[in-house]
This record gives sequence, C-alpha cells and structure tokens, in this order.
Amino acid sequence: MLSSTCFLEQSAQSALSSGDYSTAFALRTELRSLQPDSVNNLLHLMLLAMHGDGLSLEQMTDLDLSARLELAAREGTDVDQELLLQALNKYLEEPFLAVETVDFVSACQEVVEDAEAFMAVVFPPATRLGYGRGWYGLAAALTEICLVANPGDINLLMQLPLLCQKANIFDRGVSAACECLEVADNDIDRLNASHILLRGLLNTGGHWDEAVAMVPDHRSRIATFVSASPILSQVDARRLLPTAYLLPYMEDCPEQNHRVQNQLIAVSERSIQTYAQEQYDRYQASHKAKRLKPRSAKLKVGYICHCFHSHSVGWLARWLLQHHDVEQVELYAYMINPVKKADYVQEQYRQIVSHVRECGFDGLETAEKIHQDGIDILVDLDSLTLDLTCEVMALKPAPIQVTWLGWDASGFSTIDYYFADRYVLPENAQDYYVEEIWRLPTTYLAVDGFEVGEPDLTRSQLDIPEDAVVFYSGQRGYKRHRDTTIWQLQIVAQVPKGIFLVKGLADEDAVKVFFYELADEVGLSRDRLRFAPQADSEPIHRANLAMADVVLDTFPYNGATTTMEALWMERPLVTLVGEQFAARNSYGMLMNAGVEEGIAWSPEEYIEWGVRLGNDPDLRKTVMEKLRLSKTQAPLWNAKQFAQDVEAAYEQMADRFWSDDQAAVQQRQDRIDRARAMPETPIAQIAQAVLVLVNWQVEEEILEQQLYGLLDRIFSSPSEHRFLIDTTGVDEETADAVLGGALMNFLMMQEVELEDEPNMMLVSPLNETRLTQFLTQNFHCAKLVLGDACLDANLIDRVNAIANY
Repeated sequence: MLSSTCFLEQSAQSALSSGDYSTAFALRTELRSLQPDSVNNLLHLMLLAMHGDGLSLEQMTDLDLSARLELAAREGTDVDQELLLQALNKYLEEPFLAVETVDFVSACQEVVEDAEAFMAVVFPPATRLGYGRGWYGLAAALTEICLVANPGDINLLMQLPLLCQKANIFDRGVSAACECLEVADNDIDRLNASHILLRGLLNTGGHWDEAVAMVPDHRSRIATFVSASPILSQVDARRLLPTAYLLPYMEDCPEQNHRVQNQLIAVSERSIQTYAQEQYDRYQASHKAKRLKPRSAKLKVGYICHCFHSHSVGWLARWLLQHHDVEQVELYAYMINPVKKADYVQEQYRQIVSHVRECGFDGLETAEKIHQDGIDILVDLDSLTLDLTCEVMALKPAPIQVTWLGWDASGFSTIDYYFADRYVLPENAQDYYVEEIWRLPTTYLAVDGFEVGEPDLTRSQLDIPEDAVVFYSGQRGYKRHRDTTIWQLQIVAQVPKGIFLVKGLADEDAVKVFFYELADEVGLSRDRLRFAPQADSEPIHRANLAMADVVLDTFPYNGATTTMEALWMERPLVTLVGEQFAARNSYGMLMNAGVEEGIAWSPEEYIEWGVRLGNDPDLRKTVMEKLRLSKTQAPLWNAKQFAQDVEAAYEQMADRFWSDDQAAVQQRQDRIDRARAMPETPIAQIAQAVLVLVNWQVEEEILEQQLYGLLDRIFSSPSEHRFLIDTTGVDEETADAVLGGALMNFLMMQEVELEDEPNMMLVSPLNETRLTQFLTQNFHCAKLVLGDACLDANLIDRVNAIANY
C-alpha cells in the first residue's frame, strides 16, 4: 500500500504529464503540508506556479527556497540537479528585479554540482537582463555568482566590469577590470581587458591620472595586435571593435587615432566577412545584379540604431525621419533591442516610420532582414557604440551604406559615406577617413527643438546666491579631461561672483575629490563649487539649465546633445575648437546657430571667453538674444530644410551607384588604402616630443654649451617639436628665460625655420603622470638628458618604453 506522500507524488507527476498544472499544483501543495522541508517538492511548486498564472513575489517569499537550498548545502541533502537547473532556467526567463532573485540564484549555486551547466543557465539571461532591459545591477550580481562557480572564467570577467560600469557600481567596475587584465592570457583578451579598465577609470570621473598612465601600454597592445592581424572568432571580432574608442576622450590627435582605429577595424571586418562568408558573398552578388536593373523612383532608406527611444541619438534623429518626404523615401527603422517599457520617443518613431523592424542581439539575422527588405541606402546611427550594428554594416546588406550622428566614423570599408558639414571636420580629414566624407550644405544636424518641463532645482536649494554668476558643466566622467577642468576652474576664479555647478553621471565621491584637488591647485575656494543631482527626466534637466549663466564645454570631447540643449535653452556657451570630430561639434553647432561668441581656438582664448562672459552681463544678454532669434532663422533649428538636404544627398548617392563608374570604384579603394596606412615618412620626422631634464646647479656656461649641443641634434632634420622641461629647483621665469632664450638664439644663428613657435611645457615637479600625458600626445618621443639630472628607475623605464613605442 502506497504511503500518502508517495501517492501524492505519483499523482502530481501524472497530472503534470497530462498538462493539468492546476491539479499538479494542488497535489504538491498538499504534499508540502506533509513534507515541508522537501526542497525538490518546493522546486516543483515553483515550476508549476510559473507554468500557470505566473509566480508572484509573494509566492516566492512563501516558498522560501533560498533558505531551504542553503540549508541543504550545509547539511549535504540531495537535491535533484536536473530539476534545480530546470527551475532556475524557467525563473530567469522573467525574474523579479529584487534581492530575492540574487538570493535564489546564489543559493542554487551552493548546491549545484555542475559549474559549467550552472553558468550556461545563468550567464546568458544575466547579459540579456542587463543589455536588454537595463537591469545592469542585477546582471552584475548574477555574473558575480557565476564567477563563484567558475573562478577565472575570462568571458565572465570580460562582462562583469562592463555591467558594473553600466550600473554605476564604479569601484567594482574598476577592480573587476583589473582582475580581467590579470587573467587575460592572449593578445585579444589583454587588449580588450585593457580597454575595459581604461573605460572603468574614465567612467568614474575622478581617476584621470591613472587613466592617462595606462595609455602607453594600451597603445602598445594595439600595435602588437595589429601587427599580428589574426582572423578572429565572432565573439573576438566584436570585442575588438571598441578597443580604440576612448582615445579621442583623452587627446585631440585625429589622424593618429583614426589610422590606428582603421587598422583595428580592418582586422574585425575581415574576420566578420570570414565567419559569415556565404552571407557576405551573397549580398555583394545581389548588389551587382541590382545595379544592372533600373532604380525605382522611391528609394528604400533604412535606419539602424539601438537608440530609437529616450536617448541622445533618439531625441536628435527623430526630426530627420519626421520631415522625410514619403513620396521620395520609403522609410524603414531597424530597432536593435527596443525598450520594453512605455517610451514616448520610441512611440514617435513607430508613428513616423512606415516599416519598423524589431531586432534582437543577432547581427547576422538583422543583416538578413535588411537584405530581404531590399534596402537601397542603410544609415547607421550607432557606429562603434554598438558592436552588433558594426557587424551588420561589415556584411554590407545594402548597396549604399552611410554613417551619421551616433559617433565618429567607424572605419569600415563597407560604409560608403559619412555625413559631416563644413565645420565639424577640418579640410584635411579625408586623408585619414576610410569613408567618403559627405559634407552637407549647411549643417550635419538639425532639430525642431526639445521638450522642456518644469524645473525641480533652484539656486536656493544649492545654496547659490541670487547674484552669483553660475558656470555650468554637465557631462559624463569620460569627458572630464584634467586640463580642461583646470581651465574651467581658472575661469571661475577670475569672476568674483562665479560659482561652478557640476553635473554628470559619474562616481559622485570621486568627482568631488577630483574637482576639489584641482580647485586647490588653481587657488579656487572649494565653497565656490556645487554638485547637482541627476534630474528625474530629460525635460526637467533642460528646464534646470535656465539656472546657468554660462555653459563651459568639455575638450577634447565636446558636448553634442548637451550642447544642443544648452543652445535651445539660450545659454551662452564656451567651447575650444580642436581637430577631431568630437572636438568640433560645439563649434559647428554655434556657427549653425549664428553665434560666434564663445568659440575659442586656444586654451588661453577659452579662458578669456569664459571670463568675459562671466564678468559682462550685457555680453551674455547679447548672446542669449542671438540664440532666441536663431530658433526662427538658423540652420541648426530648421529640420525640414535639413531633411531636404539629406534627401538630395541620397539621390546623388543612388545616381553614383547606378552609374557604375569604375574610376570612382578605384578612387574609393585608393582612399581606403590611404586611410588605413600609417605614414611612410619616418615618424620621428613628423613630430618629436623632447624631454629635457636639466641640472640647474651646473654653471651657466656649461649649461649653455649643453643646450647648443642638444639643439643641434634636435634640428638636424625638419620636424615639429614639443618640449617638456623639468623646472624643479628653479623658478619658472628663470627657466623660461634661459631655455627659451637659448632656443630662439640658436634658431636665428643656424637659420632654422619653424612654421610655429616651439611648444614648450614647463612642469614642476616632473612625475610619471605628467610625463606620460605629454609624451602620448605625440607620434614619437625622444629622451634627451642635460647635465647629470636623474629620475627614479621606474620613471626612466617608462620614458624608454614610450620612446620605443
């Protein structure tokens, strides 16, 4: 005769087999009253609840599985392993964003016997929850649990710091990246781990010096990898894509950085086209056949992006799509991982675009959708900000491909054009761009404005006097370049009633330390700094901008959406114009708004403009009035005209494609080869950074002889030179007089001509951070020592390592 428990167990199994989940659940609930400690029965109940109306948080709390599993682990109680993984897998399909999820998964890990099987069940949902739903904190916690089961797993260690950084778990984002770099045992993993660590340091907004010190080693890893140029797996080809992404945040060296990036992209592109060769070859054959057929009157234009929602790109791009002429353009939108929650911007895109395609995390599948739709022109709004979109563009599913808006050009040879205007890229930029730069007639971006809410922040809440002049800077930690921050603080120091209001997504404590230390360095009282919290929404954030009197832009990576918002709110802005795309955005936006006040061409002019705008309320009013009037007159705010300019460009691109001009094909290949090649001229003749370590204790006559010998060696061949001079032990005026005078006298006596005045940077004391920051801004470095001055062995080794690279 069967016992009650056996009878209930068998009956529950029979009901489950017949698909009667409610009966099975009732039977197992009865069994629970007889065996309250049976973990296996509780797991069955959990599964049945998920098969029925869905597991509620109250039910999960009532089952108390986490505590039961922990007890089973301590007491060595057997747990059905298949059942455990089945329940865990089902639960992670729709988990709760709650601590109960972490507790349950952690408890499962304690009793699981197959660590690999556990990781296979937990890790994919963890990344999906992070990147798919934005639950980065939960995803990071689940990845940490996977690492307990699989310590040292490189795939887990690659994802953990990225998830922590996305979740603003700043310290763990850095420490996990350090662990990843320690474990990495091959070139691609070391390069990727180095990038992730650099990303983590910059993301905090307060570890600038440590990030700068990393750059030489990171560049060295890039050089090592490019020289090997291997064919990569799909995972590694996608991981490689962003490894040079952060260099523009740290230095304005577009030719050098683009050529490096172009070479990295060439490796990834070749790898993608190898592992998806059938798909790639089929698309190219289709494009050739398409060229032989007459083109249709209406172009099929597809836009691909992961930001068709409340995001910087989403806010800006919608106006172009809204103003497209549907008689000329048939619109398609390929939404990569669309947001699940209600989002008014995403809903706008759904209403604007005729054909919306929701795409998951499979780049090959997305490319196939695009090709099957017969898209004529595919416009990439992501560039290197999303590896999946890069994978799609590398396969060239459309015959004409364009990059616009989301970031600088990526460097794929499969992308034909990059939209710009006369301002945002210098005239010589085509020399190092793989894509053909297509300069639109006025602006490369225009919008019809922004939604503005009600402010939720006042001066009194931040203890800012009503008569204060508020300088504002609101950017992520990546953009907090040390030098620019010093210039900004110097501006505030020269405006008697100046207050510096800082806002941005970063490690709040680290940012405060960063700003306070630099304020001390420039002699600005800490009580003139304020730190604003994040606003609840973007419309509220824009409304809060009205508190600012002057917006101070970042450099070498300007604001983009933040600049547009500031100008729309009629705030005067100060920006420094550089050479790279990211250092010219605000310049172009100001020019296309009809405002030249605040545009600086040197750090000194940046400071001058900031001080002038801070001290001259009439000048501020003049700029504000210009910005007010610009809303009805300026190209920056005329999205309808912008759409017409873009459509005209699309027509010309299509005409080129269907004309089948072989000379143009050869020109395109020559352009690609040129942009991917490093300069043939010896690097030392292009730019040379000269480190001068001076023993100021020697007699002046001896020092003069050494200087002349040094200068004779330096200028034996024409070159651009930058000097870093250690002035420790002597006042700056004396150093400037002795060295500057000797240099200029030598140039006149030897009739050496330089296009520009030599760049001399005097530092005291000289340390590794300052040295590295100086040297990595140049193409080549030479260590030249005067007298018997010396540094510690580690610094000398660093100098040699940088010089050799």
